[in-house]
Amino acid sequence: MMSLGLLIIRLVIGMTFAGHGTQKLFGWFGGYGLKGTGQWLESIGMKPGYFMALMAGLSEVVGGLLFAAGIYTWVGALLIVFTMLVAIVKVHGANGFWVTSNGIEYNVMLMAVAIGVALIGPGAYVL
Repeated sequence: MMSLGLLIIRLVIGMTFAGHGTQKLFGWFGGYGLKGTGQWLESIGMKPGYFMALMAGLSEVVGGLLFAAGIYTWVGALLIVFTMLVAIVKVHGANGFWVTSNGIEYNVMLMAVAIGVALIGPGAYVL
């Protein structure tokens, strides 16, 4: 049963995280693509914006897919944690904890799940 629980956690977190990356890279799921995301990143001081959007999008897609698949789960978790730390420092940290104030709540939850699964292991159901 634990492996099934880990599979559910990995799939939901990993695929959601990868989906966020496709918003940045391709504009899927209501995202702004590299150009739009890059412009926004430049507006908050992350330059060059296009390159930073590419790196963020790749980190999210690769990290999410590795995490979901249970392949190199610790690498996927590390990419998730690093991306969320950047989001906290550059965007959410000044807004407090709760997501209703654009705070760090969501970021911290993702980091906790990623670290927890990395420490436990991916379970038996992996690619």
